[in-house]
Amino acid sequence: MALRSIVYRGSELKIINQLLLPGELKYEDIRTTEDAFKAIKEMQIRGAPAIAILAMLSIAVESKDLNVLIDREKLRRLSKLDYLHYLKSQTDYLCSSRPTAVNIRNESDKLIKFYDQLIDHTEIELEQSVDMLIKEIEKLPEQDLNLNKSIGKHGADAIIDYWASKDASVQQFNVLTICNTGSLATCGYGTALGIVRRLNELDKLKCCYATETRPYNQGSRLTAYELSNEKINSKLICDNMVASLMKKETIHAVVVGADRLVMNGDFANKIGTYQLAVLSKNFNVPFYVACPLSTIDTVKQHGDEIVIEQRPSYEMRFIGSTRIAPDEIECWNPAFDVVDCELTTLIITEVGSIPTNSVTQLVSKHLTNI
Repeated sequence: MALRSIVYRGSELKIINQLLLPGELKYEDIRTTEDAFKAIKEMQIRGAPAIAILAMLSIAVESKDLNVLIDREKLRRLSKLDYLHYLKSQTDYLCSSRPTAVNIRNESDKLIKFYDQLIDHTEIELEQSVDMLIKEIEKLPEQDLNLNKSIGKHGADAIIDYWASKDASVQQFNVLTICNTGSLATCGYGTALGIVRRLNELDKLKCCYATETRPYNQGSRLTAYELSNEKINSKLICDNMVASLMKKETIHAVVVGADRLVMNGDFANKIGTYQLAVLSKNFNVPFYVACPLSTIDTVKQHGDEIVIEQRPSYEMRFIGSTRIAPDEIECWNPAFDVVDCELTTLIITEVGSIPTNSVTQLVSKHLTNI
């Protein structure tokens, strides 16, 4: 059974502390937006969809606490404009936790737009308006789970159709992935790993190869944990083994996630994704990026505009508490790299699969409200 990275029950919000996996499965309480910011910043939770949902749910939990902590007399003296100011301030704060992923900003903008529309309705009191906002936020986990399953279906169909047209004798597929894009990165199914799950459900998966994903090891710590937990046939490889693997074994597809997809089809994902795309091109392996529509940045036109988060040097100098590099060596530790659009075979979203040159049309059709 897929893990749930986020557990939300009314005023109770918990996350799996992913820093402790695979050794310990522990849930941490999130009571405030400050708790959420810290959890996202310190990577107790990661994955573009998951961090956006956690950020929004932390606002819901904090808003419920406001309704409890502020007495009704004082609550009536506040205005909806006061709450809107709070909402904008807290979403800006949460967006600063991880600059590369766009999902938090996109979800924040939708939330602010929703609440802003309530301002002019004088018949709606502050307390009722906050309750309406909370109910809107509470829809997000189930929405994420459903759209992830749609991504899984569209991605699996794309791989099956590709090989049906190329070599119909191929009935099961070796798939390669990087980082963690499964239930731990979402609300319970996954984007790129959701495609792997769907292939496995259809008995179409031969083996899922997962890269360890240095230096934070999301592949070895998290993806390997998920695959083992669900008994999906899989193998873990080091990042520098990909070329040898593609030379030795037939890899039928590479599936990866994205933290930000821009209008020309370029996208940012975990560092190491770019080299997978280059190698896929060299070995004629179809390369798919799986991401929800909330990952699309409708403002940025080109991958060069994406701000890449720089991580601290200790992540490279240590594995756990074991030093593997001297303090004297300078470290360059970008968390993400950018894949050029021409290296991608298809973009897989919850509304279907599209070529990379169709992002503008996709936005026009589905994201005109953002």
